[in-house]
Amino acid sequence: MEFAQIQTNLNVLILAAGLGTRMRSNVAKVLHPVCGLPMITHVCRTASALMPEKIYIVIGYQGERVKQFVLEELDESQVEFLWQREQLGTAHAVSMAKEALAEKDCTVLILSGDVPLVRPTTMAALIQKHRSHRGKGASCTILSVKLEDPTGYGRIIRDETGLFERIVEHKDASDEEKKVKEINTGIYCFESRKLFEALSKVDNSNAQREFYLTDVPRILREEGEAVAVYQHNDPREVSGINNRMELAEAEQILRKRIVKKMMLDYGVTFIDPNTAYINEYVNIGQDTTIYPNVSIEGVTEIGEGCVIRSGTRISNSRIGRNVEILDNCLIVDSEIADDCIIGPMAHIRGKTKLERKVKIGNFVELKKTTIGEGSKASHLSYLGDATIGTNTNIGAGTITCNYDGRQKHPTIIGNDVKIGSDTMLVAPVKVGDGAVTGAGSVVIEDVPSDSLVVGVPAKVKKKLKKEELIEVKE
Repeated sequence: MEFAQIQTNLNVLILAAGLGTRMRSNVAKVLHPVCGLPMITHVCRTASALMPEKIYIVIGYQGERVKQFVLEELDESQVEFLWQREQLGTAHAVSMAKEALAEKDCTVLILSGDVPLVRPTTMAALIQKHRSHRGKGASCTILSVKLEDPTGYGRIIRDETGLFERIVEHKDASDEEKKVKEINTGIYCFESRKLFEALSKVDNSNAQREFYLTDVPRILREEGEAVAVYQHNDPREVSGINNRMELAEAEQILRKRIVKKMMLDYGVTFIDPNTAYINEYVNIGQDTTIYPNVSIEGVTEIGEGCVIRSGTRISNSRIGRNVEILDNCLIVDSEIADDCIIGPMAHIRGKTKLERKVKIGNFVELKKTTIGEGSKASHLSYLGDATIGTNTNIGAGTITCNYDGRQKHPTIIGNDVKIGSDTMLVAPVKVGDGAVTGAGSVVIEDVPSDSLVVGVPAKVKKKLKKEELIEVKE
């Protein structure tokens, strides 16, 4: 179904005020991440994909933090936040939207903020069922599933004809009712005016002394309104997350969805899909091969034809085409252009930028460094706050000494430079084009172009000019 077909007179209400005590956490339940994004973000994405008139979010515990994450996903014009200062049950939470929605002639889709796996297509099907029930539409439609073990969930009780009768919470259910396997997912469609009229009649005469939203469908039915049930076939998609075990299961399910889509739709090879940890915002190009135990996080883009070996983690970075990243590399907040070779065991961070055909070898760390086309740092080096030109070779053990105890300073190395092994470059310092440093040099002064410097501290030893050595008198 095209979502544009269902957006008319649709509003979405997301309940996200609860603490989530079974998570055993100081963090609000809806802020726990699944595949790198808070649960509430996934739910907001689903809601936004339906193109409703507005998304209303009921917040309470850690509400300001919840708002912060929501507004990273949705524009302020799309969303309105409603505070639930006391958590007195789901019906009480929904009543926070009375002023905004009670006088509207619209469909209200109610979601919980802890159902990160729910798909827009499933919600579209629920809305279609709600609006087409018996040719006239329903006042309420409940999304249900069947569970082999429904312990803890509210049961859908049907009458002798199979039509909806009521929802009974597990703690309030009789022994016979507890045998029912069809459960309420907590996802509903309501017609707005009918919803808020029925809410005014809900009481808290139950074991929990709370105002249950589950009483509203029963009230509507008793008043002669049409109440429908849409039974979905995938319990995990529409189930809320209540503890760490369920959080881990949701992570696995969503991760498998992402990897499957990349394999089938984008032509990415995963040597072992079960050990690939790929987040929602990641894009990977065709014919790229991902080896086992690779994590790719944040807003990351990887081009076509790359090879990423085991143990590598990439976060918030852009990788070009035909890049080979060897085992156990860490790349964060950086850009790597086409045809580069990285690793093994390289650490690239802090807005580092590598141009085409750069080679970064084992145990090399780069921080806030730009390296020009065709340059190499192959072994055991630290390059921080540096700018390095084209076709320059950085010898093993080179360090840019960029921190003087109070602030960081830049190192600038030109084109066609050869930095000898164990060179210390004490910033701020510049090395001109075509210069060479001898092994073990400590460079504390700028090095002229086409010069050889050696020693501690390094001094100009020879001038290099058109392949001939000209000795420089000391």
